[in-house]
Amino acid sequence: MKAILALEDGTYFEGESLGAPGRSYGEVVFNTGMTGYQEILTDPSYAGQMVALTYPLIGNYGINLDDFESRRVQVEGFIVREAADIPSNWRSKQSLDGFLKERGIVGIKGVDTRALTRSLRVRGVMMGAISTDESKEDILLRIKNSPKYGSVDLSKQVTTEATYCWPAGVESISDADIDNKPSEVEPKYRISLLDCGVKYNIIRSLSRLGCEVTVFPCDATPKEMLKENPDGIMLSPGPGDPASLTYVVDTVRELIGRKPIMGVCLGNQLLGCAFGSSTFKLKFGHRGSNHPVKDLRSGKVYITSQNHGYSLDPDTLKDGMEVAYTNLNDGTVEGLRHRELPIFSIQYHPEASPGPSDSAYFFKEFINTLPK
Repeated sequence: MKAILALEDGTYFEGESLGAPGRSYGEVVFNTGMTGYQEILTDPSYAGQMVALTYPLIGNYGINLDDFESRRVQVEGFIVREAADIPSNWRSKQSLDGFLKERGIVGIKGVDTRALTRSLRVRGVMMGAISTDESKEDILLRIKNSPKYGSVDLSKQVTTEATYCWPAGVESISDADIDNKPSEVEPKYRISLLDCGVKYNIIRSLSRLGCEVTVFPCDATPKEMLKENPDGIMLSPGPGDPASLTYVVDTVRELIGRKPIMGVCLGNQLLGCAFGSSTFKLKFGHRGSNHPVKDLRSGKVYITSQNHGYSLDPDTLKDGMEVAYTNLNDGTVEGLRHRELPIFSIQYHPEASPGPSDSAYFFKEFINTLPK
């Protein structure tokens, strides 16, 4: 079946249908990772976006039951050069195409992803649509009449509907027993996590370190998050424009000084905004598994996994908050640290999934800030 990808600037790419037939719409972005497509598909930070993968062959190791980063596919559409028809891996349960069909995700293959990526790098990310049943003109009209990416509160679309607890020492919790799984390990610490689009591997990473993690919806109040007297607060990643999440920034501001706090990705931006900073949209964002970041205190450079389209303005930080890490490609803020309070955050992903685990030590660093 034929498919068409159109961008808001009038550019068209013709290809073949991948996944479910139909129509999709979202902000078109690209990821430079060679592997990890299942984690990308299920990462809540990609909500509202159609993801193009720059690696030319996707799907060769299939889909398995272990590499989900949320309960569902989060991307609006999927764009690849070539999709493997016959996956080969001992963990594989189905093909990429079959998985996307099953989940109702509209994608396209046979696209010149090099040309698409170059266009997004030169012009910046833009809204786009994929269709198997519309003309080019109708697709472009649909894009024109649809909301822009930054105008929607995507965190409320991906956050948990109700508070739940992930016990210490648990690697995986199925949808059926996520609220009732008995704790087999006595927790060393209790963490309240504000879910603006959390990936499971963040919770797993904390659980492995002996933390019982209570996950709250993004609109939870400080009173609710502090009710059980947690040892620390985690601010999760998530999709969308941080400037639209003023209610979350207000919550973060009220939590400052009450407990140790760690923020990841969107959590870094929300924490920065709570300390007076503003955010701005990057031309094409940072999405991939090979982004170099410098620790300004030690001078060390880490290769990191990243997925964000906004950055903090470092010049407006106040009240003791300072930049701790910077991106070596473009100099943007990659992390913050408070001079006195046990508060820090990073813009990249210490939980990886996909990507390198160079930064996994940050979870232990967070644990070290908690009361003994």
